[in-house]
Amino acid sequence: MVTSGERRMLTLMAVASIPFAYVNTLFTQTVSFVADDFGRSDSDIGFGAAVVRWGVIIVPPLALLADRIGRRRVLVAASWAAPLTAAVGAVAPNYEWLVASQALARPLALVINVMIIVMLTEEMSSESRARSLGYVAIVSSLGAGVAVGALPLADLAQSGWRLLYVGSLIWLPVALILQRKVPETARFMRVHARADAAKVARISGARFTTQVVSAFLTSVFVGSASVYLVNYLRDVRDYDALAVSLFTIGTAVPASIGLIVGGRLADHSGRRLVGAASLAVGVVLVACSFATGGAAMWLAEIAGGMCLGIAYPALGVYRGEMFPTAHRGGGAATVTASNLIGGSVGLIVAGRLLDAGWTYGRVMGVLALAPLLVAVMVLISFPETAHRELEEISPDDDGA
Repeated sequence: MVTSGERRMLTLMAVASIPFAYVNTLFTQTVSFVADDFGRSDSDIGFGAAVVRWGVIIVPPLALLADRIGRRRVLVAASWAAPLTAAVGAVAPNYEWLVASQALARPLALVINVMIIVMLTEEMSSESRARSLGYVAIVSSLGAGVAVGALPLADLAQSGWRLLYVGSLIWLPVALILQRKVPETARFMRVHARADAAKVARISGARFTTQVVSAFLTSVFVGSASVYLVNYLRDVRDYDALAVSLFTIGTAVPASIGLIVGGRLADHSGRRLVGAASLAVGVVLVACSFATGGAAMWLAEIAGGMCLGIAYPALGVYRGEMFPTAHRGGGAATVTASNLIGGSVGLIVAGRLLDAGWTYGRVMGVLALAPLLVAVMVLISFPETAHRELEEISPDDDGA
């Protein structure tokens, strides 16, 4: 049973996720058009997208700040900063300028996401943590959907993609709402009141390592597949901006079903088996979509997206659960940073292989081996955390 306080926090975190998703999606969706405007190659696309992901190095320090001054203050600050910084891309005089601006904007958006994960983990009950993450992911798709739905603007003119960056400013009212309505989490306030909390609480080295490695390997494939999907549709399947938008929305919307199913299964039946199986099947199907066309491509992408949607709440909830409250922000942020760095490695590798003449299907098939290894790691080394309180999973002090 969800309490009124939990419902309020869930609603606010869902609202916060919308601008995060828009800014997080913006560069990925527009980079193909930007590269055409500035005359850049596939390698430039991969390298630029990798640099944007390298900006994630600022996320752990900001999240560590949240472990000191509170989740609310960092969330509100990032909610103002992310859309404002993303909008700077609208006046980019060259490709390097755009990459530099988004290398700051996207990490700021990721700080929002890390705070959402942390605050949901700390405020929701042991029976609804994964489910709440799935619900918020569904709402966040509105932000990504706006970015994708606005993509036809990029075809209005050679530099039409700039309009999408101006669109970042429509999310500033969300920051105002969060500033006025979001409370600090009860768990942070309780632990922060103890002067020795950070000294006594300990992060498990084994858990930290498995989380970081798993996030890295998963994104080697997922990051590359998301960025190069637009290029694949335009260069190989001859899709225009409207067709790319329709394909992206048409295949992504069914994934919301997976988020609901995955959240419920993870909270009811456990995270490990649900997460591992859905991740493996989803990755294989998405990789197949890069080697097919027509109806088969659509079906593979839809089914793969649904499976990855199931995997997200089942595995994503671990980012908050594996760390004690005194270190939860920094721990979750470091895992997120590893995820983005893994994506940057995958992007660079994919770009070079594509420029060397490899087909999209062959490239994605090779990169898919990384998350398949993660599925095995989940079964072997991840603890089962369903139906357990955070203090039982990751004690804040000896014996708590």
